[in-house]
Amino acid sequence: MSSKALSIKDIAKKANVSITTVSFILNGKAVEKNISTAVIEKVEKIIKEDGFKPNQVARSLRTGSSKIIGLIVEDISNPFFAGIARLIEDKAYKKDYKIIYSSTENQPGKAKDLINLFKSRQVDAYIISPAGGTEEEIQGLIKEHKPVVLFDRYLPGLNANYVGVDNFKASYQATEHFIHRKKKNIALVTVDLSVEQINERSEGHRQAILDYELPFHAELVIRIPFAQPKEETIQQLIHFFNQYAEIDAVLFATNYLAISGLTALKQMDKAIDKDFSVIAYDDGEVFKLHTPQISAVEQPLEEIAENIINLIFQQLSADQLPAPQKVILAAKLLVRSS
Repeated sequence: MSSKALSIKDIAKKANVSITTVSFILNGKAVEKNISTAVIEKVEKIIKEDGFKPNQVARSLRTGSSKIIGLIVEDISNPFFAGIARLIEDKAYKKDYKIIYSSTENQPGKAKDLINLFKSRQVDAYIISPAGGTEEEIQGLIKEHKPVVLFDRYLPGLNANYVGVDNFKASYQATEHFIHRKKKNIALVTVDLSVEQINERSEGHRQAILDYELPFHAELVIRIPFAQPKEETIQQLIHFFNQYAEIDAVLFATNYLAISGLTALKQMDKAIDKDFSVIAYDDGEVFKLHTPQISAVEQPLEEIAENIINLIFQQLSADQLPAPQKVILAAKLLVRSS
């Protein structure tokens, strides 16, 4: 392999063919353009020997396609987003597309920067779990006729494709499960964010209690500041559980809050047993390995990823973008020892 990678011009000169011929071969149009097998093999041999790697942005400008999809999530380290990203990556790869992704940490400014970064990279489509305050940027992508699919959270007022779960129903069913187990003082540990999916989980919890004609205790709903350090969350929850010792069940509205909550309960030597029940929103290995095993609301990751990819490729293959679709899937309550 040479020390300096060749340009298309260098390859054309070395193969004694035109730059256009090399470009057709690189873009998979050699057969269509009736380029001889001998020439194709000659160019491919030079490319292989010299390790040529085409500039992706330049190639996208020539072909109109980068074969890249941008994925923007809240936190790629979160098991939910990591699981979705992995499934999307696998499904896209089978269609000869690559995924590049990054996290917003729910910061509108960072989300806007990422959208602009992906635009500069000439990505073909966008899959976004949107932060509030990014409506204008996402609407701009739609106006530019870019394929866009939102997931996990929806921004009202945006006429965009969306894939999510019925958060209200999932939270309602989890709370209903507690009620069927004769629980009377059911707490909700949620995050202090005004986003649709979190609001729906809170409302599902509240409505189930009211529908079963139990008193709703607003003080048993605690809202943890978003992005608060884990140790501070643990100490806040220890104080909460000590303050309201009558709590006999708790629904955690996110998986990371559940992990902090389990840590708090362990530090308190508070047993999870027939007198104190726990359900986490979003399943994960940690809940299966915990003793006792923790019941959880399982979001259908495979279905979410499949619907996202289907909507993206419907848009990529269409001459005109089809009317946006909203896909709402059912979550499943996994009842375990807790």
